[in-house]
Amino acid sequence: MKLFKILSILILLSVAISCVEKEKSSKTSIKKPNIILILADDQGWGDLSSSGNSNLNTPNIDSLRINGASFENFYVQPVCSPTRAELLTGRYFTRMGVYETSSGGERINLNETTIADLLKDIGYQTAAFGKWHNGMQPPYHPNSRGFDQYYGFASGHWGNYFSPMLENNGEIVKGNGFLVDDLTEKGLDFIEKNANESFFLYLPYNTPHSPMQVPDKYWDRMKHKSLDLLSEADVDEDLQFTKAALAMVENIDDNVGRVTNKIKKLGLEEDTIIIYLSDNGPNAYRWNGGMKGKKGHVDEGGVRTPFYIQWVNHIQKGLNLTEIASGIDLLPTLSGLLSIPIKTEKPIDGEDLSALLLGNTTNFKDRFIFNHWNGKTSVRSQQFRLDEENRLFDITTDRGQKNDISYNYPQITDSLIKAKNNWEKETIQITKENDERAFTLGYSKALYTQLPARDGEAHGNIKRSNKWPNDSFFRNWKSVKDSITWNVEVIEDGRFQVEMYYTCPQMDLGSIIELSFKNSRIAKKNVVPHDPILIGMNEDRVLRTESYVKDFIPLDLGIITLTKGSGTLTLKAIEIKGGQVGDFRLLQFKRVE
Repeated sequence: MKLFKILSILILLSVAISCVEKEKSSKTSIKKPNIILILADDQGWGDLSSSGNSNLNTPNIDSLRINGASFENFYVQPVCSPTRAELLTGRYFTRMGVYETSSGGERINLNETTIADLLKDIGYQTAAFGKWHNGMQPPYHPNSRGFDQYYGFASGHWGNYFSPMLENNGEIVKGNGFLVDDLTEKGLDFIEKNANESFFLYLPYNTPHSPMQVPDKYWDRMKHKSLDLLSEADVDEDLQFTKAALAMVENIDDNVGRVTNKIKKLGLEEDTIIIYLSDNGPNAYRWNGGMKGKKGHVDEGGVRTPFYIQWVNHIQKGLNLTEIASGIDLLPTLSGLLSIPIKTEKPIDGEDLSALLLGNTTNFKDRFIFNHWNGKTSVRSQQFRLDEENRLFDITTDRGQKNDISYNYPQITDSLIKAKNNWEKETIQITKENDERAFTLGYSKALYTQLPARDGEAHGNIKRSNKWPNDSFFRNWKSVKDSITWNVEVIEDGRFQVEMYYTCPQMDLGSIIELSFKNSRIAKKNVVPHDPILIGMNEDRVLRTESYVKDFIPLDLGIITLTKGSGTLTLKAIEIKGGQVGDFRLLQFKRVE
């Protein structure tokens, strides 16, 4: 009898173990491939050795091309925010409220769906580490756009790349070492922790965007190097700037190698799609394959980027595709590779190119790709580009756009002009002149909201530290008549702990600073001195155009109660003891119960 009971227990255990193993097997069989999207900032098509540039060495990025596929004619927009918006949504940026790279014009409308939203909905772990540049205040913030984790800076250019002020899921923190290395470290940790899950890792790096800062290791091997290839444009190339940019790209390459080595070490190569591209053309004239234009231009050189995609044993090694493609194609193509539906109410502008990548078709219909910035639009077909002045160029033989053939092909020229005009009328919606979106406060699903000097308006004596607002601060705050204001929309009622990040020398302490919104106001006297020096010039390899930065510290202003609605948030001094209030960097709001 005892033997029978024992046998019965063993049989039940065996059945239970078998069921668990079947469940594990089932989960494994439906696991979707991981996605790693790496985006360089201001790197040109020509800034890679795989593009034929002998001035630098990029073996790790090149290996993605060797072991995967490349698009020979891949296009993004001429500047940062528009490209990032298109990569995330599959739609032209002009439809989504993006029209600038700062001051709120970089935000993706809240009714848009991102690739992170889609992937999170089907169980992916999602993270973005780096330069976001599509909205800072929740729900524009990456944590509100499908990303479980975010570490980096949400505005555009940053003023310091060595252990700078950053944010971690909204909380202000200090970085650890050179920024691209730090972002990669966060990415490696995310990969390690989610090795058994399907994950989407977005690594939007901040280089080689200025300021031109790079560790000595990379600069030392580049600064005295003789450059074999120079800009083909009829301009004086800044060789120091070029060398700094190339040194920064070599640093990116090492970090790409860290990512690919981690994937290999964990045995995830066959389960991981890795994509590499840049967000626009080069940020200065340097060798770029003879193409016309650079960052900010709608010509080939301003919008063509390398696009490499590796998926071991799924995408053929060394596949080179000549069909034109664009950043708007990323979302639908990933959806095709993953065999998942695109659940969005908005029509997708991009095409699903997964069949091309998987070798399932050779038929590809001709299409138009539109590039737009600063009131200028160009159109690319498979063979031609119509530029902003309606000149026509055969790109298959004239990448440099030197020979206008519009008179030779009047019908083609007219059809492209018509397509351009129709596209502008259809897609260009929100502009600086009609943008009524305020900066948001009080989003219930976010703990933190940041209002930086970038998004504020100075009144009276107060001056911005630089004309480029993204990483600027306010200075020359000397009078009780001076103020800083923000046009805000409080989404939901709430109470918020507010910290003001400032600097102030000992001699000027004692000002009473007030923050008000409608009938709510709080005030605090500044009694802690903090007078750091400007930093950046010692690390810059080239004289910058952006603001230098400081180390700012927080002053606890207290708890303010905000009621739902739109209005003006005002920061001012109601009493000044010294010659100034101090310099101002940002306000940080934390929701409290």
